[in-house]
Amino acid sequence: YTEDYNEVKELGARFNSGRTPEQTEIGYFWADSGPVLWQRALRNIASRYIDNIGDSARMFALVDLASADAQIACWETKYFYVFWRPVTAVQEGDSDGNPDTAGDPTWEPLINTPNFPEYTSGHSTSSSAAAEALTQFFGTDRVTFSITTAYPLALRPTRVFGRFSTAVEEVVDARVFTGIHFRTADTHGRSQGARVAQWVFKNYLRPLGE
Repeated sequence: YTEDYNEVKELGARFNSGRTPEQTEIGYFWADSGPVLWQRALRNIASRYIDNIGDSARMFALVDLASADAQIACWETKYFYVFWRPVTAVQEGDSDGNPDTAGDPTWEPLINTPNFPEYTSGHSTSSSAAAEALTQFFGTDRVTFSITTAYPLALRPTRVFGRFSTAVEEVVDARVFTGIHFRTADTHGRSQGARVAQWVFKNYLRPLGE
């Protein structure tokens, strides 16, 4: 916890942070809604790689089923653990019983903190589910695609990725860079979403003849 605490305190601060300009840009890019971002990605992928409407429908359905189920799993986790957000943890770091977490009552995150518990990360969970469902559908992680954000502070509204997993790696980092998640919540959310997607792909919307 101390390592996570110090990282988000340093890299997620609104003022006087240790972020690079590129890290700030990554944080702002992924500050848009995760499910909405991936819907834009799906449209790009479908138009670029899929000619058959049935295959396109199956891809959309698999990704959206996995993402929705992953969100359900994530929110069950959030309200089971009810873990505090960095903004509270950092501001009250001197009163948490850990001598290695120096508090700062003036600390603020780069973006507004969502009003629900921290662990696990919803964005990381749903993004990982989408990426894993796409990996299962195409039989490979190595697919070039683009995602477009509508977050107004993002300087580059469209980013291009060569792997689905690369996009999820950015999501994990972005939630730390914006100061709203500890890294553990992101990495555990990534694992959670991937497991849900693997289960969905194995059990639903199987190709005809299987």
